Amino acid sequence: MLILAAALGGLFALGVPSRLLADPGDIAAAARSVVRVVLISEDGGHLELIGHGSGVAIGPDRILTNAHVVAAAREDETMRIGVVPSEGQNGWFARVVAFSPGNDLALLQLIEPGTLPAATLYTGPVADGADVYAVGYPGNVDLAQGYNIGDIVSPSAPVKTRGSISAGRSSKQFDTLLHTAPVGAGNSGGPLLDACGRVIGINTFGTVSQGSDSEFFFAASTREIARFLLAARVKPRTTGTVCRSLADLDRAEADRLAGEKAHTDEAARAAAALEETTRREVQLEVISQRENGMALAGLALLLALGSGGTAFLLLQKADRRGVWIAGGATVLLLGGAAAAWLSRPALTEIDSRVRDMMQGNGKASARPGRELAGNLVCVLDLDRSRVTVSDTADVDLDWRENGCVGGRSQFALGPEGWFRVVVPRAEDTVTVARFDPTTATYRTDNYFLGADEMNALRAQYRKLQAPACGADEAILRRFGEEQRSLAGALPAPANERLVFVCGQAK
Repeated sequence: MLILAAALGGLFALGVPSRLLADPGDIAAAARSVVRVVLISEDGGHLELIGHGSGVAIGPDRILTNAHVVAAAREDETMRIGVVPSEGQNGWFARVVAFSPGNDLALLQLIEPGTLPAATLYTGPVADGADVYAVGYPGNVDLAQGYNIGDIVSPSAPVKTRGSISAGRSSKQFDTLLHTAPVGAGNSGGPLLDACGRVIGINTFGTVSQGSDSEFFFAASTREIARFLLAARVKPRTTGTVCRSLADLDRAEADRLAGEKAHTDEAARAAAALEETTRREVQLEVISQRENGMALAGLALLLALGSGGTAFLLLQKADRRGVWIAGGATVLLLGGAAAAWLSRPALTEIDSRVRDMMQGNGKASARPGRELAGNLVCVLDLDRSRVTVSDTADVDLDWRENGCVGGRSQFALGPEGWFRVVVPRAEDTVTVARFDPTTATYRTDNYFLGADEMNALRAQYRKLQAPACGADEAILRRFGEEQRSLAGALPAPANERLVFVCGQAK
């Protein structure tokens, strides 16, 4: 732990995936989970600050820190442990529920009602040279700012520093990450973050600088953290998804859409060429059938004229039997001529014949398909998503063609289709959800905001009145304008983007 006037030993290290500069919003979002851990001596009702370190929330009321930060409180019953959040109005008292000096880790539990945004542990490999960020409360910064005891026990933003991982070196005592993100006395127990704001270590100690020697720092690795929390029967939020920037995702999505468009355009050109060839063939066939019909009708008329003349001559000779035969033939030939004429295909049949032949060749799929609706199951597409802290489980979506979800939540209509902004009352995460029923794509952009930003958005959100399911299009578009105004107050870019591909539930 770290004493107010000296470094009790709190310096740390950490590791990160491939070299990727973090968006400041991701580190700021992760910093919401960082707390100051203070030791307070209570003697006859008099409280005295003994020392402080840092910690990170891994649950709404659980904080991970270094064992050495809280060791003194385990030995002195008059000492109390305080947890001071990075924002809000006040802190809470806590107790130690798990303690492991072997790897210098401890777990605290709030003993007063309180809720903290939980951080996410990254369980994947940390690449050599990756950028990392140390977040905590170094005492030398407090001193430089002239902080007094009242300032230290009041919520304040943690300090964030950047460095890189030096892979391949670990302490002999336990598994650590060696890094260069500057930390000081008071940083002990604070997190080491990757470029997406996931915890990859707990800053624990550092090298001792001799004159011009460079300083390096060590962080207990997530392997040590995982073993410690497993023994404590605590299941933190974890992810092994590689950190990717939204800019990379946008480029990949643009390439994907361009590839799909090129494929669609090529298919359309091939379909158009086939249709043109088919049309020429059908035209020749129809014209040939019309000409054959006309020829047959003409021939039948000529034959009918001949048989009619024969019947007339036989009538002059009073050959009744011959008249009946010749007259019958004349009637049949006239009927045949009429049938041949009337059965000719009309020129208007060309389009319908072409359409039937194209469908028979399987080319009808080039036309737009039916929009998806009903009870859907949406599966995360990791290649199109940026996951930092959220669950990656499948999403059940009861979608109706009028933009209603679950029979009670109405989506708005905007230039890009169906969407809705969700500002929850309790969680500090704003979600912009979008659904495209034509491509069966459900997407959520998540924004992890501070308390002040959330309060301002909640106030704006409460003024909006969502229409009932099944409202007419004009109302849905007005609702869309209100939702777009709300989305316009969000920072850019989002901290997360989850893209799901949906299909009918079985």
